Amino acid sequence: MEYQYPISLDWSTEEIIDVIKFFESIERAYEKGIEREQLMAIYRRFKEIVPSKAEEKNICNDFEDQSGYSSYRTIQRAKSASAGDMIKMQ
Repeated sequence: MEYQYPISLDWSTEEIIDVIKFFESIERAYEKGIEREQLMAIYRRFKEIVPSKAEEKNICNDFEDQSGYSSYRTIQRAKSASAGDMIKMQ
């Protein structure tokens, strides 16, 4: 990994850890695959920390610019998948 996760200095240590878990789950969706329910649970926690759509877009765009992994496309695929599905991005 040659990039840094986008984080805010306003977040608590626990919130930073949970946001990093979200980005790690996006990476996992691209590299190995992740269960839909697991991804959506992590995303729900991420949305508790980053409730604003504009802030979410900025943070996720920063992550995509650095990593090449799209949080938006991954979450959209997960939302349209059925329970029990594996989310595997390409």
